[in-house]
Amino acid sequence: MEVNPIKTGLINAKDDIVKIISECVERYGVLDGDIFVIASKVVAVSEGRVAELAKVRASTKAKRLAKKYALEEGFAQLVIEEADAIFGGVPRAILTLKSGIFVANAGIDHSNAPIGHAILWPKNPQEAAVNIRKRLSSRFGKKLGVIICDSHCVPLRAGSVGVAIGVSGIPAVIDERGKEDIFGRKMLITRRAIADNLSCAAVSVMGECAECTPAALVRNANIPICDDNTADELDKKNISSMYISPKDCLYSSIFSKKIHKIK
Repeated sequence: MEVNPIKTGLINAKDDIVKIISECVERYGVLDGDIFVIASKVVAVSEGRVAELAKVRASTKAKRLAKKYALEEGFAQLVIEEADAIFGGVPRAILTLKSGIFVANAGIDHSNAPIGHAILWPKNPQEAAVNIRKRLSSRFGKKLGVIICDSHCVPLRAGSVGVAIGVSGIPAVIDERGKEDIFGRKMLITRRAIADNLSCAAVSVMGECAECTPAALVRNANIPICDDNTADELDKKNISSMYISPKDCLYSSIFSKKIHKIK
């Protein structure tokens, strides 16, 4: 498998990221089966999902959260507005549930945002992944996959890894349950998080700081790719296959209550 970084330079609000990425990837060429992994942040920036913190009016609850977790009041207010639930946190990071994912600060981030601003998640990451795939496939005339990824914390591990928040054209998860291992025992719970694994590989070449490399091209991943006739059905399946209920999650089973239920 090859993971090739796509360096674009600075992307600004309302920029056409499909056009920019298409022009930057030409040196690699584009082949059937290629998978584009794109940072959620540049998708959000292109959608105008950038907030000026000084203009955000903080509620009393936001002020309490800001004080407790050493965050700007406007930032804490955005977290309340974007999160589905809040569980607690550590200085500078609040543990939230956002669109079925445990993520710090509802995906909102200061890094690579203009001073005094924060970048939110894309409005609808799955819809964005579908639209980007369709445009890229049309432009290059190839069967392609698209993953929109973000950085993610793993319990009791230092650092961050990649996690997929939108997937189109490829299976997000491959279910291995019922298959046999090398000794003939049937797999009972194993499902391979294909999109998350590819996100981790892509993030390793994209970087997190001033690299201006918000995307990667994954080639020869040996992952089935759908054409336009079958991708829509798979993409709908991806929405459900990527997530499990909190009651079935190994980690969330320890949480006895939410400290702040949003919806």
